[in-house]
Amino acid sequence: MTPSPPPAARPAGHDRYSAVATVLVRVLLLNLAVAAAKIVFGYLSGTVSILSDGFHSLTDGFSNVVALAGIRAARKPPDEDHPYGHRKFETMASIGIAVFLIVVMVEVLRAAVGRLVGAAPPPHIGPASFLVMLVTLAVNLFVVRYERRKGAELGSEVLRADARHTQSDLLTSIAVLAALGGARAGLPILDPLAAFGIAIFIGYAGYEIAREASRILSDQAVFSRDDVREVVMGLPEVLGCHHIRTRGSADQVFLDMHVWFPGDMALDRAHQLSHLVKDRLMARFPQIVDAVIHIEPPPDGGGHDGTGDGE
Repeated sequence: MTPSPPPAARPAGHDRYSAVATVLVRVLLLNLAVAAAKIVFGYLSGTVSILSDGFHSLTDGFSNVVALAGIRAARKPPDEDHPYGHRKFETMASIGIAVFLIVVMVEVLRAAVGRLVGAAPPPHIGPASFLVMLVTLAVNLFVVRYERRKGAELGSEVLRADARHTQSDLLTSIAVLAALGGARAGLPILDPLAAFGIAIFIGYAGYEIAREASRILSDQAVFSRDDVREVVMGLPEVLGCHHIRTRGSADQVFLDMHVWFPGDMALDRAHQLSHLVKDRLMARFPQIVDAVIHIEPPPDGGGHDGTGDGE
């Protein structure tokens, strides 16, 4: 497993959540403007590919609202009912984004089928169609780069998920531009076919978001055990370690493990060394917010190579 790289200095606590919320509000306004332009022009021109792309962009705005709600819940400090904090509410918000993508995929398919069976009049495609798509494409490109950069700086999977969502807009907008060019050249069937292509992009984006969120919610290991063991075995007095477990998100990882010390070592010395192990781990992996070190002598038959049963 490839270890996550140590993140750069990030705002902590409420400052981090405020920074993420600020990014989401800015992106929300841009997404609403893009969606409005596409939907209005799609209805006026009868172009199903532009209209479908507009609904796709509208879900960007909806997902921003869902993410903001998730951030508001996630920023709450740990309490008696949530001793590990409320961080997973942000991950649950990214699940909401995936659900919105499924809804819009169904709407896009419905509109495309309607055009193919002749339930809608042919579109009017002029220079304005290309202008609207090019301008909104430029806005989406800015949003993707902005959210990616901020998602990396703040260690926020909800920003990264939203950036992937908006990235699908880039691909669909390019597909729409190609379809508009073909339709204007005398192949109007390319308009609904482009809508089917949009549905594929939307579905894949939803799958990627759901997969990332499920990794966190299912407590998939974050770090490689070998990388953790390498840090622990850097202390000469450590005889080995096992039961290494990590879980959490990109910026909030919880770790627990068993570390072996000589059976005749004084308890206070073993306790001091366990804190040193914890300090070294948190220095190597700044994403760790808490590490629980269990002290024990090496089990019968346990070697001094840092491994043991129960890995």
